[in-house]
Amino acid sequence: MIDTSAAHPPIVGRSAWLQAREALLPLEKVETRLHDAVAAQRRHLPMTPVENYTFMGRSGPVTLIDLFAGRSQLIVHHFMFDPTWDQGCPFCSDDADNAIPHLAHLGAYDVSLVRISRAPIEKLQAYTTRMGWTVLWVSAHDTTYNQDWNWTDPEQGEISGFSVYLQVNGVPYLTYETRERGIELMSSIAGHLDITPYGRQEKWQDVPVGWPQDGVFTKIKRHDEYGETASVAATCCQEAVQRPT
Repeated sequence: MIDTSAAHPPIVGRSAWLQAREALLPLEKVETRLHDAVAAQRRHLPMTPVENYTFMGRSGPVTLIDLFAGRSQLIVHHFMFDPTWDQGCPFCSDDADNAIPHLAHLGAYDVSLVRISRAPIEKLQAYTTRMGWTVLWVSAHDTTYNQDWNWTDPEQGEISGFSVYLQVNGVPYLTYETRERGIELMSSIAGHLDITPYGRQEKWQDVPVGWPQDGVFTKIKRHDEYGETASVAATCCQEAVQRPT
């Protein structure tokens, strides 16, 4: 637990707090309108055709068109999992936990979502079982898909991100992709941390003097690697929710 005895916001009465909160609201509205404007421009982007690659799924070969599952739109989570690794990237695992909604909600909008990595399907299946995920995960190990679309770089290695496709008359088209900090748009943990007093606790952020800060992503682990403290906290939260009033 962080010591908050020195590092905390100034303490004021409720009326002063409301005044400060209302002063921030116009800037938040600007942020919302800018987000809407960017999303509108994103919808006006052109699209480019993509080869109907064949991947390896848990039950055998599947094509890119198969991954649409009969829907018109497809979101792909590009998960960093090199064929030589024994487990997936911890940061991509964080995205898998926090950037993937219940797929039924996407289905209502005619959208499917899958995960693609270069590791063999056996490693992907073992890791998805360990993590308790249910999203369809396919292997690009025997294809040039990652290399063709720059999700594997000869020098940098595996690259994480999301790409979006639209199928028209059975042909898949790439409409959008995002990497690096662009992924934050989908990450619920980034959004949740950004409304807390201490934020993401990373050195690049503008914070008051004395606030806890560290390097980028230094706190991120796979969700089964946080140890007893996280487990106890999760158990306490569950018990609090279930406790009768």
